[in-house]
Amino acid sequence: MNPLPETVPFFSQWETPDMTLAVLADGADVALRCDPLWRGSGAETLDEYAVWAANVCGMACLKMILATRGEIVPTIELARRCTGYGGYVVNEGSIKGLIYAPFVTFVKAEFGLEAQVMTDVATADIPAILERSRFFIASVSSAIRWPERAPPSKGGHLVLVTAASDEGLRFHNPSGHNSATQANAVLAPADFDRFFANRGIAVTV
Repeated sequence: MNPLPETVPFFSQWETPDMTLAVLADGADVALRCDPLWRGSGAETLDEYAVWAANVCGMACLKMILATRGEIVPTIELARRCTGYGGYVVNEGSIKGLIYAPFVTFVKAEFGLEAQVMTDVATADIPAILERSRFFIASVSSAIRWPERAPPSKGGHLVLVTAASDEGLRFHNPSGHNSATQANAVLAPADFDRFFANRGIAVTV
């Protein structure tokens, strides 16, 4: 496995990282209103936090990337700024995104990051991608937190792949439900492939 370029901090998409099971059980709108740390998200109100936090897996990945160079930017502040570039479309409380192409423009303009949208990516291609880029934000099923289960579909959630080889892929999952499935989770390529939607964004700091 390619070594990590440096220690990559982990951040959940909710401010209290162990809230995943409550979100799954009660729904994001109910569970996240009980998050005592919500103000750390950059949300101006609890309502804003409850609406956005279930949709900011991509911003959590970006927050982790920025943190490797010492910048800590709250997830919902990032989402708000990304929306200004078209990375999210907000309509009466409904949020569509992350939309990849505007995200690439956003991270270049705001943070000087080089990023590239990638499609038709095989799991076996990811080690080579990481040889050229520092990170790969991969579209996977959120069910990747339970690798022993068959996923209902592929895609719909984003994780930050930090290292990969023919033996396994190491990634941070913003909605992991415990320590083993949050920071530095590792799956064999065949297992990762069951969840991977063959697309994502390569990012170089």
